[in-house]
Amino acid sequence: MTGRYPNTRLRRTRATAWSRALHRETVLTPADLIWPLFITEGEGVEEPIASLPGVSRWSIDGIVARAKEAVALGVPVVALFPNTQAERRSDDGAEALNPNNLMCRAIRAIKDACGDDIGVLTDVALDPYTAHGQDGLLDENGYVLNDETVAVLVDQALNQANAGADIIAPSDMMDGRVGAIRMALEMGEHHNVQIMSYAAKYASVFYGPFRDAVGAGGVL
Repeated sequence: MTGRYPNTRLRRTRATAWSRALHRETVLTPADLIWPLFITEGEGVEEPIASLPGVSRWSIDGIVARAKEAVALGVPVVALFPNTQAERRSDDGAEALNPNNLMCRAIRAIKDACGDDIGVLTDVALDPYTAHGQDGLLDENGYVLNDETVAVLVDQALNQANAGADIIAPSDMMDGRVGAIRMALEMGEHHNVQIMSYAAKYASVFYGPFRDAVGAGGVL
């Protein structure tokens, strides 16, 4: 062995705090996070979600309080997921298009309270609104109809954008819906509303608990 061995010493850049700060590739801060929040009807309501320990559904007043907390923590975006009342669910998911539904009321309440201090991301899918719990419309054989569902998702996205959503987030896995939603947003003069697709979630351990949180977990 000589003093020249080894030529590569990875530890030298990790030896001091200033050097680690200079060389590290990833810095995770609250500004990199999105906080998912689950909405329920009522006032002063907090419902713990058994499959998501430490997480609750909140009524809109609680959602607004969480949004203000996010602003204080430096979290830039909250993601909203509604737990629609059973009597408002139907086979066609029509409640998704109601401009005064739980999601839209929560969007407006957050924007009224926080303005542009925080972004509001809204889930676009029909499972919180359908009686059968599927993300889309079904034919007589129980098969999810892609194109017919996309048409409803477009209207759902516009409904949320009209309420003040900053980011539309389709989670439905229908083919072609991102392009269709983008075109509709442009035609509706929602040029600055962003789209974030996160449909590739089928391998996540959060998939089932999220369905529980919106009340679709035990429907199918």
